[in-house]
Amino acid sequence: MLRGGAKKKTAKSAKKNNGANLGFESKLFLAADKLRGNLEPSEYKHVVLGLVFLKYISDAFEAKRASLLKDEYADPEDPEEYLAENVFWVPKDARWSFLQENAKQSTIGKLIDDAMLAIEANNESLKGVLPKDYARPALNKIMLGELIDLISGIGMGEEADRSKDILGRVYEYFLGSFAGAEGKRGGEFYTPRSVVRLLVEMLEPYKGRIYDPCCGSGGMFVQSEKFVEEHGGRIGDIAIYGQESNNTTWRLCKMNLAVRGIDADIRWNNEGSFHKDELKDLKADYILANPPFNVSDWGGERLRDDARWKYGVPPVGNANFGWLQHIIHHLSPTGTAGVVLANGSMSSAQSGEGEIRRAMVEGDVVDCMIALPGQLFYSTQIPACLWFLARDKKSNKFRDRRGEVLFIDARKLGHMVDRTRREFSDEDIAKIASTYHAWRGEKDADEYEDIPGFCKSATLEEIREHNHVLTPGRYVGAEAAEEDDVPFSEKFAELKEKLDEQFAESEELGALIQAKLEVIKV
Repeated sequence: MLRGGAKKKTAKSAKKNNGANLGFESKLFLAADKLRGNLEPSEYKHVVLGLVFLKYISDAFEAKRASLLKDEYADPEDPEEYLAENVFWVPKDARWSFLQENAKQSTIGKLIDDAMLAIEANNESLKGVLPKDYARPALNKIMLGELIDLISGIGMGEEADRSKDILGRVYEYFLGSFAGAEGKRGGEFYTPRSVVRLLVEMLEPYKGRIYDPCCGSGGMFVQSEKFVEEHGGRIGDIAIYGQESNNTTWRLCKMNLAVRGIDADIRWNNEGSFHKDELKDLKADYILANPPFNVSDWGGERLRDDARWKYGVPPVGNANFGWLQHIIHHLSPTGTAGVVLANGSMSSAQSGEGEIRRAMVEGDVVDCMIALPGQLFYSTQIPACLWFLARDKKSNKFRDRRGEVLFIDARKLGHMVDRTRREFSDEDIAKIASTYHAWRGEKDADEYEDIPGFCKSATLEEIREHNHVLTPGRYVGAEAAEEDDVPFSEKFAELKEKLDEQFAESEELGALIQAKLEVIKV
């Protein structure tokens, strides 16, 4: 289902790759990975990503410094000149050119650590963020020098803005590649790019507050900013908020956003969003989240009387409905959310989950449910789905959708990019998102229609008949069969003939086996 007007144009302008192979980035990652030696991917990613970040802020600093040198009234050695334009101040001995000149020195590890410390000391927002263990004995200094030479070539010869964009692409690609290399552990901090793009294209966060309560490495925010840019909006029209409980992942997120030049309020504490809600007064216009699936040790026993549990107290043994209700709690009166969860959340009746789901459906906050294909995630083979939530389904922006839920079965979409992982193509994302936009009654969308085997707009009454189970396969039905002009009598005769042949072959094989066995007996 295609959409009309401006929406078609933007679909064409979307990037054709979702992270499988973006061109030079993959070659660059392979080259960097060859230098890894005995380091585990989990260690090595911080070595590489820290250097890419250092190159980025140094390039941005040098570009700004060059422009200040041309201005007779400006002072290129005044840090305020840089901070005023959201450019990090980089002290002389922390600049990439200095490190590149000393890349072959045995002290290069200490020089990098000193550079990171100096940058943190001069930039409040980076305090405690940058990796500072390049001088450790286990890190091969020859490898470090070679990495610096390799990264020095990124963005060379490009104008300042394009150089920054290239470094951002490299950082993002490396994050995904390390997630793949690390397998389960890597996936904890990285949501695959095509899944994030689908969430963003569905919700269309043009303007307002965007929040992720378990933001990982910040991919939701990067894609949201890209969406605004690609659709002709202004980056300043969105404000970004996030929280992360893993300190290492929080640091990756801060660097990822800084590489993109994205200003955001990202909080860290090791208690997490449930137990120490750093942004408890925030009401967001858009929430995008990929919480850890089926978490059993989330400390739910200490939150039995929490005000967030409007639709029922989540079971102590599973945080899924805790996440959904935390997210609803943080939505503005007209806010919408997209949440990745395990498939069990759509049908489980254990420990009161069925009752919470029923209350959410009857409370009319469930807008759309999408069943995803397998093998989309680095971190888990657990089948996943997407929940789309809306606080106000009679919103002026769209048609009145009260009493309805859209179900989409996307399990047959996507393509394998390697032996273990699947991705959505641009066409897949456009098909799913345009169906949702048409169903919501958006201005430039086509008319919505149910498509057997793919999508169905169900009423609350139909959902009640299914005991409030929200698995799309129950609602969309079977795919329409192709027209077949062959009469049944001809088909039956053909099948009977084939069956008779197979029976005859079976008898021949049986006789042959029996004869062989007789020979063995003798």
